[in-house]
This record gives sequence, structure tokens and C-alpha cells, in this order.
Amino acid sequence: MADETRDGSVTIEALMDETRVFEPSAEFVSQANISSPSIYEDAKHDRLGWWAEQAEKMLWRKKWDQVLDWSNAPFAKWFVGAELNITESCLDRHVQANPDKVAFYFEGEPGDSRVITYKELYEEVCQFANGLADLGVQKGDRVAIYMGMIPELPIALLACARLGAPHSVVFGGFSSDSLRDRVNDAEAKVVITCDEGWRNGGRIELKNFADKAVEECPSIEKMVVVQRTGGDVQMVEGRDIYYHDLIDGKAKERPATITDSEDMLFVLYTSGTTARPKGIVHTVGGYLVGAATTHRLVFDIKPDDIYFCTADIGWVTGHSYIVYGPLANGVTSVIYEGVPNYPDKDRFWEIVEKYKVTQIYTAPTAIRTFMKWGTEYPERHDLSSLRVIGTVGEPINPEAWIWYNTFIGGGKAPIVDTWWQTETGHIMISPIPGVTRTKPGSATIPLPGMGADIVDDEGVSVPNGSGGYLVLTEPWPGMLRTIYKDPERFKDVYWSRFSKPSENKWVYFAGDGAKKDLDGYFWLLGRVDDVMNISGHRISTLEVESALVDHPAVAEAAVVGRADSTTGQAIAAFVTLKGGNQGDEKLLAELREHVAVKIGKIARPASIVFTDELPKTRSGKIMRRLLRDISEQRKLGDVTTLANSDVVNEIAKRASSSMSKQAD
Repeated sequence: MADETRDGSVTIEALMDETRVFEPSAEFVSQANISSPSIYEDAKHDRLGWWAEQAEKMLWRKKWDQVLDWSNAPFAKWFVGAELNITESCLDRHVQANPDKVAFYFEGEPGDSRVITYKELYEEVCQFANGLADLGVQKGDRVAIYMGMIPELPIALLACARLGAPHSVVFGGFSSDSLRDRVNDAEAKVVITCDEGWRNGGRIELKNFADKAVEECPSIEKMVVVQRTGGDVQMVEGRDIYYHDLIDGKAKERPATITDSEDMLFVLYTSGTTARPKGIVHTVGGYLVGAATTHRLVFDIKPDDIYFCTADIGWVTGHSYIVYGPLANGVTSVIYEGVPNYPDKDRFWEIVEKYKVTQIYTAPTAIRTFMKWGTEYPERHDLSSLRVIGTVGEPINPEAWIWYNTFIGGGKAPIVDTWWQTETGHIMISPIPGVTRTKPGSATIPLPGMGADIVDDEGVSVPNGSGGYLVLTEPWPGMLRTIYKDPERFKDVYWSRFSKPSENKWVYFAGDGAKKDLDGYFWLLGRVDDVMNISGHRISTLEVESALVDHPAVAEAAVVGRADSTTGQAIAAFVTLKGGNQGDEKLLAELREHVAVKIGKIARPASIVFTDELPKTRSGKIMRRLLRDISEQRKLGDVTTLANSDVVNEIAKRASSSMSKQAD
């Protein structure tokens, strides 16, 4: 049934109905840090007081005068007047309490490994901070970081933070042009990179890419190069210095530079709707409190846990849930350098078994890929150490959720399906594993202390059972403070759609479609851009994808709307099958009917293309823009950010043949 606004216009349909419910097990609840739902009421009763209570768990040089200043909305200030250095919460206090505790287990893609204690991490961070200071880096200077997933990457972030120098991490899979644009926007003084990085058994020429980028970066004075592969690289005299030479002989102590709670910690760039990337600014105090609190609540963190987030630190997930959140909580984490299928498709599960990992946090895209590969790979390994398993980055299809629960969690580890963004800084909507009944595919409800809702086109909250737009209704500690050097764009992009400044009502628009089920649970439907208009019905691509993946033959699916003279848009599906299945006419008809049964005939795909792979970015996100180009037989857009650019032409060939046959 369509969801209508007061003027009769359709928002987003809520079509699929997931009825499976999973209660927290009595065994898990008995040991959980949080097992009572009263935490939600406590936070609601005195929201700012609750956040102040969480902040007390961190290390402050000077306490705050005011928890939140929202007088200049939408520009927020949290823990106003407080002073701290974030690394003292992440390092110093743990070194004093338990110096020999492992901070990071590092697993290199070629098979090398390192064990780094909190004391060792602290000392190397101080050495690198001293080295950067000798290069002229001071409080407030921006430092660009362009590296692979090796221990020197979090060390670099922490060394910058030790100095009060904001860091700007650029994902090591990005092109030299992307690095150049981000360095220039941030006006970075130093860039930190590697000679090369390991990826899927090959080498990524990071230093060469960095060299090309900084040719057009006038602000760069120095380049620090970590030797990872030992590859032969050109060092520019007077500008470049090897990391090991820089830190050699440096003191293993460095007084922390004291920063204001609202000083910038980092700027992290996201792609915008224009070619110009958006520099998302996060500040020290609120971000620390938000990242640490959500990490502790969502993953039920305990002192002896071994936590494994599979993300790259080039993305916000790595910032918040590999570096700052876990270290603030004194946890032991695993850092893995490479891909999940090198040297074989069981690499993640080998790591889980080797280190007896207790929590794993990975992406739905990866889970669907594991489904495609089959259960033999996780079945090779003992995964019984896992207590909590999480998902991040995009909505998860119900059947992928069930697969993850069954074959990775062993039916006993709660799944925490999390929603948040680069802009939010930390998790906003997620189960608390010892409290929340979960439903496959639902991120459940906002965490304590957060305000979220789903509204229609007029900004009015929709009733349960309806769909609309996800908004955040209260400021939160880790929120972005602005877009770097562009406050007007910040207001326009995030706060203009549903806010009413004349009434002092500020509402953050997340850009995502969502629905509430009859219990008030939130179901994310993907970006609003990924909503199709089929004969006047606004249908989420995610729901059609979920219906396709629900079929036992399907491992993964991507759906886009293509222009259609009759219906406005028609649904074009691209489907990857599980091993042993044949993409023939019989299966094509089956899939169309399966979608019709699951969510209605209106959602039945007009075309289905079977493909061995889907085009994905290096972070694992499906490039639906390219699939739209293919389905409408347009010239293909930019493919430089793809991890598998060769697959696009093959899909285009298959699509041209397949769609013409199905049209006939």
C-alpha cells in the first residue's frame, strides 16, 4: 500500500513484511553489560545528563562548563570549555593501568604478523609525533595520510592527534587525482604514505600515486614514506624522508598538546552530488565520547575481548571503530591488511580462529559475497569464539542476515545491524545485543541519547507501517560540525530540507529512505537517490534486491530504475547466482514471480541480467550509477574508483543482449 502525505503525494512504499524475530538469548543476557531496557528511558529523561555521564568515562584535562551549546544551530558545540587530548584517553591511561595488554594484532596480507602492546603503541606514537614536530607540524596544521592497512596507519592518526594537528585520511585505493583534490582542499602541510601496499596478492604503487598528486599540491612541504614492501621508489631530496629514519632515535615520550573540546580532530572527505568532495569536520571531545560510548554499548565490550573490524581506516568506520572507539575502551583489536579472498576465500575466518575473535564488524556486501562463495569456507574454521557480529555500510538483506546469523554467528551470536554515516561520526541506530529483539534486515531503534524519526515530504512523522525519509531530530556528540571551509553548503546539504529556522526547529536530513514497521522498528531503504518511481509508486531498490536475494539461487542483486516511456521508470535487475545455478529463462521467470509474491507485481523486474560480478568501489559499495548507465545504454561514467572495472564492459554486453530478448 502506498504511503501518502497530507496532500496526497506518495513518499516511499513500505512493501516487504519481515516477520522473523530473534530474542536475546538468556545466556547472552546473563553476561551482557547492558541487559535492561531502562537505559533508553534514563537517556530520554535527561538526555544531556546521560551524555555527561558517558563523558565522565574519558580523560579530561579540564571539565566542561556546558554539555551542549545549540544556540547557533545548526552549528553545535559539545562539552563547551573542556580541554583534553584524545590520545590520553586512547593511550596514556591504558599504559599506566595495563602496559603489556595487546592493542593491535596485525595480520599482513602476505602472512606476516605483529603484536603491538599499548606501551609499544604509545611509544611509537610519541616517536612519530616528535618526528612530525621536527618537520614543522604544529597544532592546527593539516596532515594528509594515504596508506595501506598497516600499523603505521593508526600510529599516524594518533601522532597527529597527539600534536593537535588535524589529519585527513585518503583511502589508499583512491587515484592520485582524488588525493590531489583532498590535499588541496585541506591545504595539508605533510603527506604520509607507503612505498607500496599489498592488495589481492599484488602491489599498489602508493608512493608513485602520491608523487603525482603532490606535483599540483603547493601546500605540501614534506612527504613521509613507510617502507612496507621494500619496493624501489623515487625519493625527492629535501622533501621526502623514510618513516624509520624520521623516528630513529626520537624520544619515546611526548607531552600531549592540549586541545579545546571543539578543536578539529580530522577532516574526512566524502563524495558529493557534485564533483567537489565534501570535507566533513569532526572535533575532539564530542566525537571521542560518541565513538567510545557506542562502541561499548553496541559490541558489549569486555576487557578480554578480541575485536575485529574489517573496514579500512580510510573510511569513517575505521576511524571510529578501529582507532578511536576501541582504543578509548582499552580493547584489543585485529588489523588486517588485505582482501577476504587472498590467498583463499576463508581468510577472515582463518583470522577469527587464529586470534579467537569475539566481535566481527563487516559489510553486507562482504556477507553477500561470502554467501556466493558457499558455506565450505567458514566451515573450515572454529568460529565459536564470536560473541557479537555486526554489519555496517548499507542495509542488509534479510536472507544475508539469516546466513550471517547461521554460518558465522552459529545461531548464538547476536547481530548488531548498525546505521550511521561519515557525517554522524558514530553509530546512531542499532540493537543493543543484551536488550533488543532483532529482526532480519532492520537496524531496530535509535540508540540511547539519539533522536531519529521518519517523516513525509512535509516533515511530518509517519505512522508505524509507513515509509518516508530518515531524519535526526536532536544534536548528538559526534555530529559533523561543518563542511570544511563551506558552512553554507553544510547548512544547505544537511539542514535545509526539513528544518524551520524561524521556529528554531532544526532537523538533519540523512538522505536515506526508511520505513517504520508496526512495532516502530526502523528499516533503512538506501539513499533517496535509489528510490524508483514505477507508475507513480515510489519503490526502494533495496526491497526489490532483498526479494531477489531471498530466492535460494541468488547470492547478490543490484536494482536500478531505468527510463520507460510507459511507466516512467522500469525496474532493471542485475543478479549474481550462487555456485551451481544456471541463469536461464526458467530461472528468470522464477525470479520475476518470486519478487511478485514477496512484495507485489508492481515490483516485478522488467529486465534481469545475470552476471558473475557486480561493479563495486574498493570499499565494496555497488556502483548503481554505472548500472543505470548500462540499463539505459548510455555512455558509461567514471570507473576509476571501481575495484573491478573490467567487469563493467562484460555486464554491458550481457545487458544489451538480455534486455533486447526480454523486451521481445
